[in-house]
Amino acid sequence: MINKTLVLTYLYLLIYILLSSGVILYNKWVLSPKYFNFPLPITLTMIHMGFSGAVAFLLVRVFKVVTPVKMSFEIYATCVIPISAFFASSLWFGNTAYLHISVAFIQMLKALMPVATFVMAVVCGTDKPRCDVFLNMLLVSVGVVISSYGEIHFNVVGTLYQVTGIFAEALRLVLTQVLLQKKGLTLNPITSLYYIAPCSFVFLFVPWYLLEKPEMQVSQIQFNLWIFFSNALCALALNFSIFLVIGRTGAVTIRVAGVLKDWILIALSTVIFPESTITGLNIIGYAIALCGVVMYNYIKVKDVRASQQPAESLPERITKDWKLEKKSSDIFVPNNSSDSSRGGSGGNGAASDLNVDVEAPLLSTSRLSHIGRTHLIRDP
Repeated sequence: MINKTLVLTYLYLLIYILLSSGVILYNKWVLSPKYFNFPLPITLTMIHMGFSGAVAFLLVRVFKVVTPVKMSFEIYATCVIPISAFFASSLWFGNTAYLHISVAFIQMLKALMPVATFVMAVVCGTDKPRCDVFLNMLLVSVGVVISSYGEIHFNVVGTLYQVTGIFAEALRLVLTQVLLQKKGLTLNPITSLYYIAPCSFVFLFVPWYLLEKPEMQVSQIQFNLWIFFSNALCALALNFSIFLVIGRTGAVTIRVAGVLKDWILIALSTVIFPESTITGLNIIGYAIALCGVVMYNYIKVKDVRASQQPAESLPERITKDWKLEKKSSDIFVPNNSSDSSRGGSGGNGAASDLNVDVEAPLLSTSRLSHIGRTHLIRDP
């Protein structure tokens, strides 16, 4: 008999992978001068934010699908505004990278997301430096460097844009944990869009006015309503698909799905965009980086499981230790090393475990500590 729950879970995963890959390829096609030729990444991002904010407003205020969160001006000013600023920055830099480097190389650079998140978490004090994690981060970095060295169409400007966007996204994730979760504020995808999308739109307006508005006035830019509407709709649908996947699966499944999506996306990009050539050194470097990411994921999942294990009471632990020691010796020596090591690993902040799909517009912040892969706010 077919398990309907399992079938639905795999269906949601398939939809997530298809939407995430589709939005990235769609954005690349729209922005690339070789195809649709709309080389205005800030404008495209503002369209996404404006559309998402309008849909969220209708769902919250008109149709009343969800109830808005009670948010004071202090929380909005100290939490939502900083998060929106880094969110807008990550979208701006990430989308601009499509003008200079290939989709395949961008996905390889995104392997740096755990490195960036861990560094920002340590800087902000939500995580502690660990030797095992540091070695994994070093392995990822070496792999990305090798992959970059093997890139035929390597572009310094595009690489800097993408890496800057990755670190901006990592800082946004850390701030989301530090600012929102510590205040006990829970946002679902609709309320996230309702509060963050308009604010991000405002932040994007300043660089748009200075950088892209003059270019739009002097150049012939084609604007197709249906293309931009469908593009923004796909980005919005991706956000909700991620929410459904997170609700039905755990961190391990999300991480595995993210890795699978990256491989599929790299393969598809070479077919759809012939100029996106992959070399043997690209593959070797990305494989090395991927090994580091997989090992990092294993460490973080193990930490989460260890922190979720119910703690034994002191009498139970003493009795267990006494029985184990009594089998080999008549002298009882309490063993506290396991407690101290478990406490050390469990105390790490969840920010370094945050891996959002950077292609999705926004993420449910109430489930951030359980999200895997590099991969949830963001629209690419």
